[in-house]
Amino acid sequence: MTPLAELVPPSLYLNRELSWLAFNARVLAEAEDTRNPLLERLKFASIFSTNLDEFYMVRVAGLRRKVQTGMQAYPPEDRSPAEQLDAIRARVRELLALRNRLVFDELLPALAAHGVRLVSMDALTRQEAEQVHRFFESEVFPVLTPLAVDPGHPFPYISNLSLSLAVEVRDPNTGTVHFARVKVPRTLPRWVPIGRTHHFVPLEEVIEANLAALFPGMEVLHWHEFRITRYSDLDLGQIDQPEDLLQTIEEQVFQRRFGEVVRLEVETGMPEHLIDLLRGELGESDGLAVAPLTRDDVHDSGPLLELGDLMALAQLDIPELRDPPFTPAAPMDLRDASRSIFDVLRERDVLVHHPFESFSQSVEAFLEAAAVDEQVLAIKMTLYRTSGDTAIVRALQEAAERGKQVAVLIELQARFDEANNIRWARQMESFGIHVAYGLPGLKTHGKVALIVRRDADGLRRYVHLGTGNYNSRTARLYTDIGLFTSAPEIGADVTDFFNALTGHSRQRHYRTLLVAPANMRQGMLQRIAREAAHARAGRGGRLIAKMNALVDPEVIAALYEASQAGVEIDLIVRGTCCLRPGVPGVSDRIRVISIIGRFLEHSRLWMFGNGGDPEYLLGSADWMPRNLDRRVEVVVPVTDRALQARVQSVLDACLADDRQAWELSADGTYAKRIPSSVRSTGSQAALMQHPWGAAGRAVRRATAAQRTADEPPARARTGRRRAKG
Repeated sequence: MTPLAELVPPSLYLNRELSWLAFNARVLAEAEDTRNPLLERLKFASIFSTNLDEFYMVRVAGLRRKVQTGMQAYPPEDRSPAEQLDAIRARVRELLALRNRLVFDELLPALAAHGVRLVSMDALTRQEAEQVHRFFESEVFPVLTPLAVDPGHPFPYISNLSLSLAVEVRDPNTGTVHFARVKVPRTLPRWVPIGRTHHFVPLEEVIEANLAALFPGMEVLHWHEFRITRYSDLDLGQIDQPEDLLQTIEEQVFQRRFGEVVRLEVETGMPEHLIDLLRGELGESDGLAVAPLTRDDVHDSGPLLELGDLMALAQLDIPELRDPPFTPAAPMDLRDASRSIFDVLRERDVLVHHPFESFSQSVEAFLEAAAVDEQVLAIKMTLYRTSGDTAIVRALQEAAERGKQVAVLIELQARFDEANNIRWARQMESFGIHVAYGLPGLKTHGKVALIVRRDADGLRRYVHLGTGNYNSRTARLYTDIGLFTSAPEIGADVTDFFNALTGHSRQRHYRTLLVAPANMRQGMLQRIAREAAHARAGRGGRLIAKMNALVDPEVIAALYEASQAGVEIDLIVRGTCCLRPGVPGVSDRIRVISIIGRFLEHSRLWMFGNGGDPEYLLGSADWMPRNLDRRVEVVVPVTDRALQARVQSVLDACLADDRQAWELSADGTYAKRIPSSVRSTGSQAALMQHPWGAAGRAVRRATAAQRTADEPPARARTGRRRAKG
């Protein structure tokens, strides 16, 4: 195999970290876009902030560790980890300045004009101040714990992403100045109502106004807000085949609390001596040998910290300041209440498109029907992120109680959902569900459900394979597509897939599925090469791919080669894209867009032209090394011609988007498309009207025409109504 360093020259590989920051800049641009309602703009500012938190907890933290241990970047990246950190810091400074200007100079003043205000304590009326003081006395004061720092009190442990006050107090007897830390509790609302509708005071200001109650007899000199970010990725690299994966993950989740500090955010105006004190104490990271915090690791975050909490304000019920409400449609193929979903699937495959089509009336209904159907013998499924006590979890529990065989693969390593998944794994086990915890060294990211049913003509397997998690909350926010089928060859593959997950199996050959790490990388590369061969033979070459991220050097090299062979390639990549499109002689025929909108683009779809016999695929994998080599992923073909037309219609809607789409240039920058008319609505708005785009409209027209043809003439119907009258 060709070394990765030789596959893609560094000049043709965009830096992964800077590409991700470009994605987050596109998120922030939605906060800047005045076409969005005010509270939606505030929502995007909040999302930008929480995205940046995770970026520092994982990506920046990893680079800092590489610097400390002397590791170099993996090819084809040619910048050292230290050089990447410098570039990240420069870009983040620019983005934070833009975010702060947007939030403090534009969005909050504009919201104030609409009656939504964050007010300071000194702006309260006497009655409001008394109300807030009573709240402090009854709800806040009892849970506060001031922690002093002096020879008898070491610097306290500070939890990840917690908002804190750095307080300086002076002893009037000795004149000695002491430092103390007060944590702003996460168990209380960040925005405290003051009595006026949609008027709030930040919780930290309530605490600051009452600091004297925490330090009686002392003179409170100064107080300033700060917040830290810790390394928070799980580190299983040194763990070889743990005997108890559940216990190992639990231990890792606990240890994550003590990860080294990688970022210090401070309120504007914090004096340098306090910043230096915090840097010195936090840089020790509980005795770990880690890179110290430099002044470049300190972010001036403006007058308010933890802007992710703005999401609570963005969700205020003020219709005129938010997107119009949206109710998903019932899936067009599952609307006949007289027929069970199993009846439908015996006749044909079904595609569902979330959030445009209802998750509850498709995926949840599928599992609910299986739970109570006396002919269902077994249910097997994967759970990567679940939203807790939902219809799916309840259906699985009910099925187990009814004596059905229920097996669930819960991925314990789903980043930042580990504790939640552990809790639900244990609860499911208590209901008699067989729970597997995945494979050491591999995350199970595939979205697969299998139902085994005894039909009149024998056992039949009903399958759902999708691009999104079995999570009712994200199903309302993420765009995902799922395939329901009873095709025997897919059912057989899914059975082999679950046997590989729950038993001792090294299954590598599948009839129809692409499964990582078994055969997906090879299958994708072969399909790209096939398009290049078609193009060279004069049969044309066409490839459309939609995904969250494109990072893998081998895939990028194959796409460059296909472009040079004459393949026309359109890539719809929401987030990180390391491929450089439009380079003369290399990627002239490759175009890349990113769509950022009301819903998070999450579906992974592929169309390979195949010389006029197109192949369509959907699944859970991005084109990243982790997805192709270090995760269990599943991609399934869509073979029904009518359903292929629907997938193509979704891809066409995305490619035609001139409202939410951004185009990637050869230099790595993105430019937002200019609407062709004032009526441009974007792909997501169009799909809200018709979940399958032009194909959905065509089906509706055909259905309506058939219904009209089957009905008696209008005159005869009218005559019958009169006769009845």
